Amino acid sequence: MKARLPKGMGGPQNMQSMIKQAQKMQADMEALQEELNAKEYDIAAGGGAVNVKINGKKEVLSIKLAEEIVDPDDIETLEDTLVAAVNEAIKKVEEESSEAMNKITGNISMPGLF
Repeated sequence: MKARLPKGMGGPQNMQSMIKQAQKMQADMEALQEELNAKEYDIAAGGGAVNVKINGKKEVLSIKLAEEIVDPDDIETLEDTLVAAVNEAIKKVEEESSEAMNKITGNISMPGLF
């Protein structure tokens, strides 16, 4: 009994071409991920009172505070601004990574790859 491919799927040569395309896409995605991981982002919050530097791996590299935000009587505002800045930095990394990967994959959903 011979297995038949659905119409339009082609034969072994078409399958080899698809495999090569998938391998190229995987290599492109790996190279892009390395590039994105090395990238650094500077994000400001609280009107520039807090600046967070983060890399593409979502690791916080530094946090800079303006003197006026450091008020010993109002620690809560500083804490809230720090949280907002870090969350905004992570969001920026995720958005840029997603956009870059979608350019390679053509918005194909590949569970487990990214």
